[in-house]
Amino acid sequence: MTVVAKKLDMSAADVAIADFYSPTELTDGFHLVIDALKLNGIDTIYGVPGIPITDLGRMAQAEGMRVLSFRHEQNAGNAAAIAGFLTKKPGICLTVSAPGFLNGLTALANATTNCFPMILISGSSEREIVDLQQGDYEEMDQLAIAKPLCKAAFRVLHACDIGIGVARAIRAAVSGRPGGVYLDLPAKLFAQVIDAQHGAKSLVKVIDAAPAQLPAPTAIARALDELRNAKRPLIILGKGAAYAQADDVVREFVERSGIPYVPMSMAKGLLPDTHPLSAGAARSTALKDSDVVLLVGARLNWLLSHGKGKAWGEPGSKRFIQIDIEPREMDSNVEIVAPVVGDIGSCVSALLDGLGDGWKGAPAEWVETIRAKREANIAKMAPKLMKNTAPMDFHSALGALRTVIKERPDAILVNEGANTLDLARGIIDMYQPRKRLDVGTWGIMGIGMGFAIAAAVETGKPVLAVEGDSAFGFSGMEVETICRYKLPICIVIFNNNGIYRGTDTDPTGRDPATTVFVPDSRYDRMMEAFGGVGAQVFTPDELKRAVDAAMDSGKPTLINAVIDPAAGSESGNIGSLNPQSVIKRK
Repeated sequence: MTVVAKKLDMSAADVAIADFYSPTELTDGFHLVIDALKLNGIDTIYGVPGIPITDLGRMAQAEGMRVLSFRHEQNAGNAAAIAGFLTKKPGICLTVSAPGFLNGLTALANATTNCFPMILISGSSEREIVDLQQGDYEEMDQLAIAKPLCKAAFRVLHACDIGIGVARAIRAAVSGRPGGVYLDLPAKLFAQVIDAQHGAKSLVKVIDAAPAQLPAPTAIARALDELRNAKRPLIILGKGAAYAQADDVVREFVERSGIPYVPMSMAKGLLPDTHPLSAGAARSTALKDSDVVLLVGARLNWLLSHGKGKAWGEPGSKRFIQIDIEPREMDSNVEIVAPVVGDIGSCVSALLDGLGDGWKGAPAEWVETIRAKREANIAKMAPKLMKNTAPMDFHSALGALRTVIKERPDAILVNEGANTLDLARGIIDMYQPRKRLDVGTWGIMGIGMGFAIAAAVETGKPVLAVEGDSAFGFSGMEVETICRYKLPICIVIFNNNGIYRGTDTDPTGRDPATTVFVPDSRYDRMMEAFGGVGAQVFTPDELKRAVDAAMDSGKPTLINAVIDPAAGSESGNIGSLNPQSVIKRK
């Protein structure tokens, strides 16, 4: 490696004179950051170059790391976050100071909320100027801003501490409940120099960053007692179960126990959605009528109606068992009668061992009730998915994509939008774990292109990104990034001319309605502008053929799927979260 200075706080001229008399191999902050990441098996960086981290990206690339430059830091941060979910190693997002840092902060907060391991590394202004508020270039106390929004935050001021700083960030990101970590690197740090041998010794290889956390035997016994006494048991698999990569033991436990299960959206595919014990298509019945519910890496947040209300039947009719690595998650909304604290692989293995030869499985009557309801709902939905008319509605378009994924089960599905997201969750079956990536706990817009890019980079698999036209607008410029890196990503935009639908009007007649876009927009031509393949389709058959061609070719492709502007409902299936005014103005 090439360096230009020798000691902390020495000028280049001083170093040149010193080296003339006593030449020494040197290293600097740039190279120490790169070496610390590589030592810990991190070989990919997502980010946006600029002051003061431009050379860090260049040097990382020269040192063999893969550095992917985005058009906006939030999208780079989303890519890093989902990379963490897919690999169980912290994804790295590299940004410039102040505005760039703030752009990445949304992704960092979302990663923390969703328990994705991610490290946001941002250059920053010099401490002595920031603390006196003297107006430095992009002056901001970034560490103070980041702290409330992530799992941990650290600042490194001396080159000899870079190894420790990176190690602490890695361990914080992946240990216990994973999450986002902020690492603040002031501009002056990068040019600091130390003896190369001393620098190498200062680096830290993190050992057992996410150690297994074994559950207490009493907790396992308590949970098994609840399951044995249940008449209508149910398992709910959350994205934590998918992240754990304990796929074999989770599947074995479900099949050995014979208990029906409902997968949350990013847990779909842990067992195929077509599995005989899957209650996904009978979700309402399963939640309402179950009496004992085992949560595996799932939280009783808004996505599960907080474990109460009409969705869960009569108050007090449920007894909950919860597996989570975070003890504070227990009793967060309702009483957890059997908390099991530990990592998912260890906890499910212990439950499996405890079933023993005497386990008789879930009551046959309950399993049959779920099966019958599931089959009835599937049959009821089938005609909607088989229509081949123009204009398409959401059901017919998703029916075509459902077949695509069935025929290509190793493809990764990225999904966001309102109706596009909510309906796809139930319509498109998944067959393998960690193949469905979506908006997660916050339900935010804008994850699509970042998730798609990282999924293609980290897995090498083809990616199908199904986007509402509104959702695509948050990260659409990254189609240039997709084309630049020649990634095997097919984007399908459900274009119904607006948010929810494209038929709203401004009552005053002055402007377009707040929820409508330019009619008949040609999003496909955006992809063509950057050298990718664009197509516009009007029927489900055309959509299926276009997606198949894109997936076969591996070329960056954007398909503008024209949807009936009148199709769609307010916020998909969660319109109730929008308050309604009761005031009628004259």
